[in-house]
Amino acid sequence: MIKEQISVFDIFKIGIGPSSSHTLGPWRAAQQFTASLAQNNLIDEIEGIKILLYGSLAKTGKGHGTDVAILLGLTGADPVTFDVDAVTPTFESIQRDKKLNLADQLILDFDYDNDLLFLFAESLPFHPNAVTFQAFLKDGKAFSETYYSIGGGFVVKEGEDNSKKAQVDLPFPVEKAKDLLHWCLSTGLKVSEIVMENELAWRAEAETKKGILQHFAVMRDCIYRGCHTTGFLPGGLNVARRAFPLNKRLIGNNEYSDYNSWVAAIRKGGNGFNYTLDWVSCFALAVNEENASFGRVVTAPTNGAAGVIPAVLQYFITFCDGYSEEKIIQFIACASEIGSIFKKGATISAAMGGCQAEIGVSSAMAAAALTECLGGSQRQVLMAAEIAMEHHLGLTCDPIGGLVQIPCIERNTMGAIKAITASQLALQSNPDKAKVSLDAVVNTMWETALDMNAKYKETSDGGLATNIPISLPEC
Repeated sequence: MIKEQISVFDIFKIGIGPSSSHTLGPWRAAQQFTASLAQNNLIDEIEGIKILLYGSLAKTGKGHGTDVAILLGLTGADPVTFDVDAVTPTFESIQRDKKLNLADQLILDFDYDNDLLFLFAESLPFHPNAVTFQAFLKDGKAFSETYYSIGGGFVVKEGEDNSKKAQVDLPFPVEKAKDLLHWCLSTGLKVSEIVMENELAWRAEAETKKGILQHFAVMRDCIYRGCHTTGFLPGGLNVARRAFPLNKRLIGNNEYSDYNSWVAAIRKGGNGFNYTLDWVSCFALAVNEENASFGRVVTAPTNGAAGVIPAVLQYFITFCDGYSEEKIIQFIACASEIGSIFKKGATISAAMGGCQAEIGVSSAMAAAALTECLGGSQRQVLMAAEIAMEHHLGLTCDPIGGLVQIPCIERNTMGAIKAITASQLALQSNPDKAKVSLDAVVNTMWETALDMNAKYKETSDGGLATNIPISLPEC
């Protein structure tokens, strides 16, 4: 029995930074709450709204933009289409005017300081990322719902039985890596081909391919924008953007009008080790600097780790001649299945498992995808994923100031480089002689997550978050 059916578009989602669990998830929860109000014909009966944030959402909510996301979600704005340049002005106007346009239908009095509460000392048992919405009605009653943002933009409503959600008839159901390997070996299909066959249960192949390419377009544009934007990141740490000067240093002062001409210019620089390494880091920095600035990114599988897969995919495109729609679809499809296995067998939430659940999973996804696209066998694909995660086990989540900046941005460069290294190791190895399976490392990651001290799980209560004074300049 498969516990959860996960599509490529569940693992990869278009949204706004800086965090999938603390920004995109709460944004979606707010949208679901307003939809619930509408379904119960309550919007016209509301006199006031109060939001209660618990656990990790409370402790690092302001640094992650949880408050911003929830208020925008309550207005009816959608993170896929909302103008990223309007995020901060809209939020500031709600604070300043003390008015909230609920679902773009009802203007309510809303006092940010009194109606949005950060309950730092309280946590709900199901998951550290919890938010309760309370709507106070004209008849004196209240309508309340609690949601949990469980990582990667996934949201669970309290009391909702997700096991009863409509399931489709998947031709190749996968719960563990051993299931995936069974289907690959018995059919001869690649991992990406298994994914595309399963996606047919949800939609036509042409629609899936179109959607994947739309997600790639967001990744591509995010890299390009991040490499061509200067300045400092918001939030108070005064972190200077580094992708812009690194891009300039590598490519010179020449101006390139679009992505394609820019990539062509990068290729002309050759493929020396240091040159390639610098560009992979630049690609990852670019994405996560955009993510930290409320830019539009693709959760891959989270926002905090959104730079790893785009950086490795851009490496494949630029230095491995992988710039074709079919190769890009293959890469993203393969990566999604690895992310799905980690989601089912462990977690992709840093609040549950530390940063191993974000950077580690994204690195494993990227390693597997690169290996398949470079001609690796199905066993080598799974081996690459295992190697990448094995060397992220125990990685803590300790963002300084609760911001997805230090050490989060640099960690994406590390995850990308480890993914490429893991892929090369797998391609040069005989997987039949491997001692550790992907399922073993998934189980180990989950056991490590359970053993990890809560202060290392996206609370900013330990690690670098408490040992580095935020007044110090970034090294």
